[in-house]
Amino acid sequence: MGKAPTSTFLTMGNSPNKGGSGNRPLPVETAFRLPAPLPSWPPGNGFARGSINLGGLEVCQVSSFAKVWTTQEGGPDGLGATFFKPSPVPSGFFVLGCYAQPNNKPLFGWVLVGRDVDGGALQRPVDYTLVWSSVNSRINKDGDGYFWVPTAPQGYRAVGLLVTSSPEKPSPEDIRCVRADLTDVCENDGWVWGDNSGFNVSGLRPVSRGTQAAGVCVGTCTAQGTSSVLWCLKNNAPLAVAMPNTSQIEALMQAYSPEVYFHPDEPYLPCSVGWFFDNGAVLYKKDDPTPAPIDSTGSNLPQGGSDDGAFWLDLPVDDGAKDRVKKGDLTSSEAYVHVKPMLGGTFTDLAVWLFYPFNGPARAKVKFINIPFERIGEHVGDWEHVTLRVSNVTGELWRVFFAEHSSGAWVDASQVEFQQGGNKPVAYSSLHGHAAYAKPGLVLQGDAKLGIGIRNDTARGGSRIDTGARYQLVAADYLGTVPGPPWTDYLREWGPKVSYDIAQEMKKVEKLLPRGLRKQLEKVLSSLPAEVFGEEGPTGPKGKGNWAGDEVSS
Repeated sequence: MGKAPTSTFLTMGNSPNKGGSGNRPLPVETAFRLPAPLPSWPPGNGFARGSINLGGLEVCQVSSFAKVWTTQEGGPDGLGATFFKPSPVPSGFFVLGCYAQPNNKPLFGWVLVGRDVDGGALQRPVDYTLVWSSVNSRINKDGDGYFWVPTAPQGYRAVGLLVTSSPEKPSPEDIRCVRADLTDVCENDGWVWGDNSGFNVSGLRPVSRGTQAAGVCVGTCTAQGTSSVLWCLKNNAPLAVAMPNTSQIEALMQAYSPEVYFHPDEPYLPCSVGWFFDNGAVLYKKDDPTPAPIDSTGSNLPQGGSDDGAFWLDLPVDDGAKDRVKKGDLTSSEAYVHVKPMLGGTFTDLAVWLFYPFNGPARAKVKFINIPFERIGEHVGDWEHVTLRVSNVTGELWRVFFAEHSSGAWVDASQVEFQQGGNKPVAYSSLHGHAAYAKPGLVLQGDAKLGIGIRNDTARGGSRIDTGARYQLVAADYLGTVPGPPWTDYLREWGPKVSYDIAQEMKKVEKLLPRGLRKQLEKVLSSLPAEVFGEEGPTGPKGKGNWAGDEVSS
């Protein structure tokens, strides 16, 4: 049975807030909780059991903290950051590193603590090195902070820093180092804080991430100059041990399935793949001008292979049917869900895919002028997705990835909009392009400072889809028993390659723009990735890099 962890902010001292927030409480002083309690997860396997055995080292997530040190300036939005130690630590477990978070958002995080279950997984450090202190830093702060790197005994490695409010060297009992075979290489992940001297603090994540990668994120941070001596954890046990079974996947979708809202002016809506095939979509083969109809499940599509240009899909040949299919069919639409282990099997990623028969033309913004293109951005067969990252320790939703064309953005659950009364995150589909965003409004691809680029407009229109109401589990390879529909193994393009001249399109806007602005627009457009211009149909979900790997952030 899963129980929601509590995020408790334990203050130490009564110094007033200063700096960018004035006397107002900093956002980090409020703990975030998901809007609704977690459900009781169906039984089975090791999912949401409260801890995971990594093969000699048992870990659990602690999301209750005691404040160690706070600065009120620098970092994201200039509001500073706060450094914590996990507290309380469950009996028998030991601290592996401190937690740090920018002050510009509510407290919502975790850090792993570890328990030695084979007699040699953990050892005390033999010493500490002071890598930085705030004593000489001219910033608004609550006292001073001291950053220490543990010196690991031979055969062991440090996986986190200690931050203290005292210049005295910490006790060897305050942290544990981890046996080398239970560690992996890590890299910086997201800026946490920096001061005016050039000192910076970042999060940490494994370098190798994917469905087969064993690296485990500790949830701690690294300070400038310490990245080369800190490591992440490594799962030496089977990665599927704590993954959800089919009934638990169903429960996860009912709890967290995204609600996708479409722009009020959106003419190109999603549909089911079966509806697309049944309503006249065709398969073309290179050097064969005669298209072939496609079975409802895609059973007659070429399977496997690669995106070699030998086959592609297209809209119906008949013009009337073509225009009708372009618009999609929301009533038939269903989500296609791919479930996979991530971060060494300590998290589950649920990639929730939607299919659109057609991606509409792009629109440019040049200062205060909006320019609708006739063809730039158009393509047949548009696949878009939102990914839910759920802790396998607790069953709690921690992050949501909003796919935006060829990349996207991870957003912490504390920064996500939820559908009223529950834990379903809201996603906004951009007009014509269907990229997913966490909030409504305008996102400009290009040069936002100049106000020049391709528009991505989102708004809460009357059309929406609850992806959990109608979905199909198309892949969960770790279960070994999920037969995906045949079309998932079609690895060629879902639309034809289109050739058009951007310069020709630009001639059509010459009357709208002075020469200088026209040149600026051309320069911005030339710097954007090819995906923006829709020159060819995309591959399906299985042809994307994130099928076996991590999501690619912009």
